[in-house]
Amino acid sequence: MKKAFIFLATGFEEVEAVGTIDLLRRGNIETTIVSITGEYSVKGAHGIGIMADALFEEVNFTDADALILPGGMPGSNNLNAFEPLKAQLMKQYESGKIVAAICAAPLVLGGLGILHGRKATCYPSFEPTLKGAIVSSEPVEVDEHVITGKGPGFVFNFGLALIEALQGKNVAQEVASGLLLA
Repeated sequence: MKKAFIFLATGFEEVEAVGTIDLLRRGNIETTIVSITGEYSVKGAHGIGIMADALFEEVNFTDADALILPGGMPGSNNLNAFEPLKAQLMKQYESGKIVAAICAAPLVLGGLGILHGRKATCYPSFEPTLKGAIVSSEPVEVDEHVITGKGPGFVFNFGLALIEALQGKNVAQEVASGLLLA
């Protein structure tokens, strides 16, 4: 079974986190919610608390197929400030495995140089943080093993792109159909 890890920091965008988790699990992808805060309960940007499955320091990421960052503010800045996560993202990227971010969170990938020369999208006004990227206004960009999404209104597009990358087009279409998106 494919394995994905989605990271929560205080101030994450709830729709992006929960929507992505739900879609991945519908696509039969083992999805672990990881808190970088040192606490299992993490509060989102709109005051909604989510209970993580694990703390960052408890997880072995060696078998990760995808590492995923939801956006939101100040969540994206909090993700960007957590050096152990950035080191793990670089390992994942350098191994050719999927790294993904939506909304403001692509700023983390931009700061790491992961987006250099790649198509990427983000929440409007965060384009300057996509260092070296070929900036797009598309809902989702998939450039090899780097996936970026524009924002909360495109969480279904983002989640389905991840499912397609991990499980194939047929599974993504089945999930979309079950959600009445296709």
